[in-house]
Amino acid sequence: MGIFERYLSLWVGLCIITGVILGSVAPEWFVHIAELEFAHVNIIVAVLIWVMIYPMMVQIDLKSIKDVGKRPKGLILTLVVNWLIKPFTMAALGWLFFRGFFADLVDPASASEYIAGMILLGVSPCTAMVFIWSQLCKGDPNYTLVQVSVNDVIMVFAFAPIAAFLLGVSEIQVPWGTLSISVLLYVVFPLLAGIITRQQILRNKSNKELDQFLSKAKPWSVLGLLSTVVLLFGFQAQTIIEQPQTILLIAIPLLIQTYGIFALAYAAAKWLKLPHKIAAPACMIATSNFFELAVAVAISLFGLYSGAALATVVGVLVEVPVMLSLVYFVNRTRHWF
Repeated sequence: MGIFERYLSLWVGLCIITGVILGSVAPEWFVHIAELEFAHVNIIVAVLIWVMIYPMMVQIDLKSIKDVGKRPKGLILTLVVNWLIKPFTMAALGWLFFRGFFADLVDPASASEYIAGMILLGVSPCTAMVFIWSQLCKGDPNYTLVQVSVNDVIMVFAFAPIAAFLLGVSEIQVPWGTLSISVLLYVVFPLLAGIITRQQILRNKSNKELDQFLSKAKPWSVLGLLSTVVLLFGFQAQTIIEQPQTILLIAIPLLIQTYGIFALAYAAAKWLKLPHKIAAPACMIATSNFFELAVAVAISLFGLYSGAALATVVGVLVEVPVMLSLVYFVNRTRHWF
């Protein structure tokens, strides 16, 4: 790795600080950027995420996808953790901390909303960012695509019933526009662009030229990640400064959930004897969240300035640093597999 990639965590840390500073001194900039959205999907963030995952999509060889069925264990692991474990452990941790440990620190109404926001995060498996985590872990791009795609299909049918059950709400208003547009922006469109690019390169040139193209595209992927971090922390700079204690309280169970789910998935992957290139993205998908969907549902159900919306935003704030730490751990333990 070059110096830029080797010290990626440092650059992310600097981007976090930069985002908070810019969001504090020039909040009007971020207000204008935040208004550029459609169906609760911010257009600027969507473009940056698109830049992030496009190089990953160019690596996908459609001819190899048919072989995924011969290795179903990784897919099964992702689905079991995402839909049978993660939502319920998130709900349990929310209740344990905000009805138990933190009961004297927050009022009951706010506690209920924080729990609701955590639940919405737990029922929203990652769609977009997982491609960049997989790429950083040298995961199998074909397998990652199938894992994400199957999760998206299940999400359409399972999100509302599971969320309604855990929230105790009989009618969850799922923002189908947000869900549909996110899948198109983060999976379908970049996949089509990646397939066309790959075919054009291989039609006239060789695999060597393809590798050279991917080498040139990778820095743009990292740049998209860093720019996204600046924006996300810029959007929430005022909240971070004005409510540091509340953010810390919400972050504690979220961190336990994230590292706990990863440890469970990683141990299961080792037990199942999965190859590292499949185990790594499988655990990343199980650990990270589809924050756009969680934020959109929280806003539609509880309001823009609700505790539920704040909890989903805290999920966004902790995800990038936490996932980078897991990327580091996964790469350092490659020899376990």
